[in-house]
Amino acid sequence: MSEPLRPLAENGRYTDFEGVPLKIGDRVVVGANVSCGECYYCRHDFPYYCCEKTADYGNNLSAKNAPYLFGGWSQYMYILPGSFLVKVPEELPSEVAVLTEIFAVSVGLDRTKQMSAFPNESFRFDDTVVVLGVGPLGMCFLMKARMLGAGTIIAVDLSEFRLNFAKRLGADHAVNIDKTSRAERLKFVKDLTHGRGADMVIECAGVPEAVPEALEMLRIGGLLVEAGNFSDLGEISLGPHRHLCAKNVRILGVGGEEPAAYGPSMRQMARYMKHYPLREFVTHRYGLRDVDAAMQKSMEAESMKVVLEPWN
Repeated sequence: MSEPLRPLAENGRYTDFEGVPLKIGDRVVVGANVSCGECYYCRHDFPYYCCEKTADYGNNLSAKNAPYLFGGWSQYMYILPGSFLVKVPEELPSEVAVLTEIFAVSVGLDRTKQMSAFPNESFRFDDTVVVLGVGPLGMCFLMKARMLGAGTIIAVDLSEFRLNFAKRLGADHAVNIDKTSRAERLKFVKDLTHGRGADMVIECAGVPEAVPEALEMLRIGGLLVEAGNFSDLGEISLGPHRHLCAKNVRILGVGGEEPAAYGPSMRQMARYMKHYPLREFVTHRYGLRDVDAAMQKSMEAESMKVVLEPWN
């Protein structure tokens, strides 16, 4: 049950979500949502972001409301009662810890056991995976797929910078949207899979037109993990009905992360730092006075993760 989380342990000391004692000066990651613990979705064990009364940092919590400090773009931030905190491991640098929430969203791959792309099986060892859009979210899904034993991984994006970074994170092939047609991309995936199509396509581009292309790329019985179109950017076409019925495809929507995924995500990132260039994920840093420049840079093709350093 998604009950409000209380930070006090029995001995009066503050603890994080996993029961680890906290002290002043510790680095923590704050969960993105606060659930009520009382609505239908909370009482029926849905993910906490499904809560009917959710308080969501960065979405429905605004700095225009008291006590005003509801955002990370400041030196101080007000944490709502019921929020959960997770202590950052000592061995995990802050520039990697900033990836925690989006890496936790890749728990959607763990949930494929409930929406198997193959009868009676979950995400399978050596599966062919296509990741559409390799910004920070897509890159985290790509890493997670590699950690879970994916076979051939194909990264698709319009930025050569990000595609090259994706190859360093485990992608076997990189396809540039600006240099290929939709038909050429489909042929590339089909040729790699002996004409079948990909076992799984993970959509992280966040544009409606990526969805029908993802369905085209799937094999019969394949699975589309939809994580990119979180915001309403327009109507999504599912394309010809054959992609849904004749192909017997599955679609798994991922609306966010789960509290229990934060700690494991940080520990896995700390463990895999020696294999992946995670320290290079943050490509640009800005102080608060340059927030407009930071936003513009985050939309450029030559950037990956852009962060604000409030104390800089």
